[in-house]
Amino acid sequence: MKKIVILAIAAFCTAAFLGYSYKTPAPEPLTPACYVSCFTTEIMDQFKAEAATTSFAMMHDNPLAYTLADAAGKPVTFKAADGSTAMGYEIRSKKKSNKWLFVIQEWWGLNDYIKRESETFFADLGEDVNVIALDLYDGKIAATADSAMKLIQSAKTERLESIIKGAVAYAGGDAKIFTVGWCFGGMWSLQSSLLAGKQAAGCVMYYGRPENNIEKLKTLNCDVIGFFGNKDRSPSPEMVNKFEADMQAAGKKLTTHKYDAGHGFANPSNPVFNKDAAADAHSKAVAFLKERL
Repeated sequence: MKKIVILAIAAFCTAAFLGYSYKTPAPEPLTPACYVSCFTTEIMDQFKAEAATTSFAMMHDNPLAYTLADAAGKPVTFKAADGSTAMGYEIRSKKKSNKWLFVIQEWWGLNDYIKRESETFFADLGEDVNVIALDLYDGKIAATADSAMKLIQSAKTERLESIIKGAVAYAGGDAKIFTVGWCFGGMWSLQSSLLAGKQAAGCVMYYGRPENNIEKLKTLNCDVIGFFGNKDRSPSPEMVNKFEADMQAAGKKLTTHKYDAGHGFANPSNPVFNKDAAADAHSKAVAFLKERL
């Protein structure tokens, strides 16, 4: 009996030692290089995973309070692709036009700052274009990074795509669709152009996560212009370089402009606002759109 007990104890000790010896080491934090090569999931899933991290939230100072005065547009509703109601902020051309600019919010939601940006683009592009800022959060708006993180995590890709597809249908089958967005909206500006199919006419991205599926990029029907910060880590310069290579591999035209600036440099309500970079980017974005309108 004593021998049996001794053997059992020995076996247990051996198993414990082997378990410790072969225990998988804790993974290192993901590097920027890994972010452009390690993921095989969809872009929205990649973004949601990163947006749940403290380091990502720390790149987003809480926006300064801003209230839009004398609004030129109005709230509108339209049918999403899933049959439910979707919302937006619309400024209609004074004359009938099949040219549409979809304005895509930051991760804060469709706040008054984005509505103001919609009005600015409308004024700078002239009267022969309809502008609609899409409400991808269905009326929810965040004022702090932690609340924005919660909204991102609760946002379903299927719902976002349904809203965008509904907006394309709302614009009409003969509409020329242009898109612009910042950060979360920069990512969805490109995704919206992909969803618009043959109706896509031009895409403007401000520091948004690029699509890294070359087969998807091959289906893109329009040119893209992107504005990025060399001090940004999401997307990092490495991600932007990979995006340039992927677009070239897909046979698509991409023009990038890179500034000595950080994430959110184009937003006046952001404490890291870079006035010179924002002004240069906006003038180039307007010129890009006008060439294709």
